[in-house]
Amino acid sequence: MNLIDGRALAEKIKDKVALEIHSFKGPRPGLAIILIGERSDSQLYVSLKEKQAKTVGIDTHVYRCAKSTSQEELLKMIDFLNADKTINAILVQLPLPEQLQTDLIVNRIDPNKDIDGFTKENLHRLLDESGASGMMPPLYGVIFSMLESINYSLTDKQVAIIGNSDIFGKNLEEVLKRQGATISELKNADIIVTAVGKANSLTADMIKDNAVIIDIGITQNVAGKVCGDVDALSMKNKPGYLTPVPGGVGPMTIAMAFWNTLATFKKQKNIK
Repeated sequence: MNLIDGRALAEKIKDKVALEIHSFKGPRPGLAIILIGERSDSQLYVSLKEKQAKTVGIDTHVYRCAKSTSQEELLKMIDFLNADKTINAILVQLPLPEQLQTDLIVNRIDPNKDIDGFTKENLHRLLDESGASGMMPPLYGVIFSMLESINYSLTDKQVAIIGNSDIFGKNLEEVLKRQGATISELKNADIIVTAVGKANSLTADMIKDNAVIIDIGITQNVAGKVCGDVDALSMKNKPGYLTPVPGGVGPMTIAMAFWNTLATFKKQKNIK
């Protein structure tokens, strides 16, 4: 399969963000990232976001909290950041510890600062008939950018979404259908979005030729190697396109989060 280089695409997006922020000649977007607990993967993601945000000119504030942080404490923190005018965007690193209700926490974020795009209000805006005022979740934006990079239109294409999250899958289905796609079974799909988190669970014999696979799943195999849902070795001689893991969706998701941070900043500051 042909590989879609997420790292190269991410660099282009970050360059655009950096150039636009530089053009403001002073004011810079403020991004708050909340990290609860000490999961190694979450710490890595936050560290990458913090480091890369600085390179594009985003002022980043990371709030590292103990795993034992109570729901009340976290809600108060989000309320504080919602009211802080120096903070233009808020990101809560998921998953959260078991004592915290993810849906409640996420929906406490001001929709106008919700760069992940998963508050109910933002999703409502996104799925409104106009769709103009909703923030595109970074993962959704990644999918569209990946397809655009290979000049692949969604019109009349069959799409299969494999994942464990109804919130992610159902809303994505609706967004894709509005772009002209039809939701399909895996074996008939022209485009496959997989977000299972099970190493090498999607093999070449399960899909048709010339499919485009967006691999969002990330996990470690028995040898400790980072890999995606797709069995890349079995796909090697299969015609089509694949986003590799690592080097595919991951870098792009971070870049799209920065793009959304810039968008919220411009909206709040009335910058065209």
